[in-house]
Amino acid sequence: MTAQSTFPAPAATSLNGLVLSGGGSMRMGRDKALLVHAGVPQLSATFQLLARHVQSCFVSLREAQKQEPLRARFPGLVDGIEGMGPAAGLLAAHRAFPEAAWLVVACDLPLLDDAALAALVKARDLRHVAVAYRSAHDGLAEPLCALWEPAALARLRGQSAAGRHRLRDVLDAPDVVLLDAPANRALDNINTPDEFEQLQGRRQPRRT
Repeated sequence: MTAQSTFPAPAATSLNGLVLSGGGSMRMGRDKALLVHAGVPQLSATFQLLARHVQSCFVSLREAQKQEPLRARFPGLVDGIEGMGPAAGLLAAHRAFPEAAWLVVACDLPLLDDAALAALVKARDLRHVAVAYRSAHDGLAEPLCALWEPAALARLRGQSAAGRHRLRDVLDAPDVVLLDAPANRALDNINTPDEFEQLQGRRQPRRT
């Protein structure tokens, strides 16, 4: 008996994974990809998690990061244009594999888990160009933990050619599936030293 595949039906394009690690980490003051949580650098933990849900997995990085030792361990896709933000990483992936869909994850989501990624893959439907979570803060799409089909990336390419690089603009469309955000804070990102210390249990969250 042949084992049942966990990937989409043959009619679907291949599904690759992309860990976004090319940011400048300005608010953190140090490289977020190298932050160690639960004994593992964030980039390594995110790559290992994502790889379980895709056929091939890559790390998005800037040209200046190519020789950074941790990133050098993983298959990399170099951003083609500086100053474009995460759109540069998605476009580099689309340029390298234009027929592939991409499960895209930022490297600063330390609470992300298998269930959150599996739900995105399960909701994949070729009638839609993307699957994303709806932000619990503003109700808009969360583009940095989402499944992007080639059609959505083609839209991003056209939008960026016109000077607009905002990922949420592409996902604000009727043919995008939005899932309710996980209740376990799986999409919480870490942007500042205070947030990282809270994650490590070193500091109590600030009261508002």
